[in-house]
Amino acid sequence: MAERTHSSPVTAVDTYYCEQLSRGIFSIPQCTECGQLHFYPRVTCPFCHSFALRWTVPSGRGVVYSTTVVRRKNGDHNVALVDLEEGPRLMSRVVGVEPHKVVIGMPVEAAVQEEDGEPLLVFVAPRSALNEKNGGKGGRA
Repeated sequence: MAERTHSSPVTAVDTYYCEQLSRGIFSIPQCTECGQLHFYPRVTCPFCHSFALRWTVPSGRGVVYSTTVVRRKNGDHNVALVDLEEGPRLMSRVVGVEPHKVVIGMPVEAAVQEEDGEPLLVFVAPRSALNEKNGGKGGRA
């Protein structure tokens, strides 16, 4: 018996999101019925349940809503919830800043980096935010 293969709508949405990240593009679904953007990618709008979705590229600007430091033998890292300017809240991490220096309310910007050969959405603190935190001394914290 031949094995049947098919792509579920959920798999297709995840695949598209990952393909965009691999091209260095951060995009999220937007409902064309109610206009809401959402994350994580889904096949229906979590607000009005419409299937009428399109992909859009958000500004990438956001603010740290919550953060914690994960301590490991091979080095600490942070896990952060970030509220995008457009509304959705994402879980990721802030890179380029020591984990304990990531604070609630810190402005951040989305970036795509590669980790273990796979694209990964992370956030970085804009240089201006680091300058303010360092008393205008510049440089990464």
